[in-house]
Amino acid sequence: MPIFEKLDEYRYEQLVFCHDKATGLRAIVAIHDTTLGPALGGCRMYPYATEEEAIVDVLRLARGMTYKAAASGLNLGGGKSVIIGDPERDKSEELFRSFGRYLETLGGRYIVAEDVGTSTEDMENIRIETSNVVGVDVTHGGSGDPSPFTALGVLQGMRACVEEVFGTPSLEGLTVAVQGLGHVGSNLCKLLDEDGANLIVTDINREAVERAVAAFGAKSVAPEEILAVPCDVFAPCALGAVVNDETLPGFRCAIIAGSANNILHEPRHGEALVERGILYAPDYVINAGGLINVADELEGYNEQRATKRVLRIYESVKRILAIAKRDGVPPGVAADTSALERIAAIKSIERLHTGHPYGQMTRRRETL
Repeated sequence: MPIFEKLDEYRYEQLVFCHDKATGLRAIVAIHDTTLGPALGGCRMYPYATEEEAIVDVLRLARGMTYKAAASGLNLGGGKSVIIGDPERDKSEELFRSFGRYLETLGGRYIVAEDVGTSTEDMENIRIETSNVVGVDVTHGGSGDPSPFTALGVLQGMRACVEEVFGTPSLEGLTVAVQGLGHVGSNLCKLLDEDGANLIVTDINREAVERAVAAFGAKSVAPEEILAVPCDVFAPCALGAVVNDETLPGFRCAIIAGSANNILHEPRHGEALVERGILYAPDYVINAGGLINVADELEGYNEQRATKRVLRIYESVKRILAIAKRDGVPPGVAADTSALERIAAIKSIERLHTGHPYGQMTRRRETL
């Protein structure tokens, strides 16, 4: 992979490789853009088949965090990190403390949080070595598990889409197919059940499926069947790129709205969904609840304030859908445009007042 060409193409600021043979640490940190503030993004631990696969993933995720923070109105930039390893077998205190030491050398340019394959406990171990971490335990001033807030944001975005398609934000009586029953997917099922939705679920973890069936009266289907199951809303809550050339013809839903990152394999698939009459909620807007929640820790965590901010995702999605309709573009394009315009506006203000695009960011970091 021509790495520097990739960094130039999407204007990444930094790509950092972290290696510690003693602990087995093999990690990569990608910082995409810090115009709005220090980069904040989760650390994903996954047994990538190749190092190139890990690089592609961390770059894609970091860029998505820039858009997510900008679209959410946060004064934060976009970054992400990945640790190559099996979260079921390769975790240790020393591995995450080693990673924390590497993060400390970045001087606050990147703030880490939990993600797929990592937990609050892992963030606590990182915290021993650096203060540049959020999502820690409530006993240390943190917000704990962000999954309930991510799920709440998805629900709010889903309501906005349902109102657009069916004329009412109510989910009562609608059928929602949830792909993935991890922390976010399970919390989303709970919220959907409370709203009176009918659930269809799947996961590679049979125990998680059985729990959802027992708790919510959900119908279960095999993982390979969920993409084509008839439903009102399809909610992908596992890994991304589920909307692609192979899957597009099979969708039998009116709305795609879920917590997974990078749901579209390529931007052109957003246009293909429009052509098929399927409304897509831009993933980095609808799944921003977890980010909004942990970002609140930087102000001194207040759950009521964080919840209020997450509930605004409903208005954010409504605004983006209105822009898409007005401009005749897919929702994903409307969301990208909105995020990029905010970044450009703040960058021009910083240059006007400081003569350097990162002057304000430096002052802000000193107060964190």
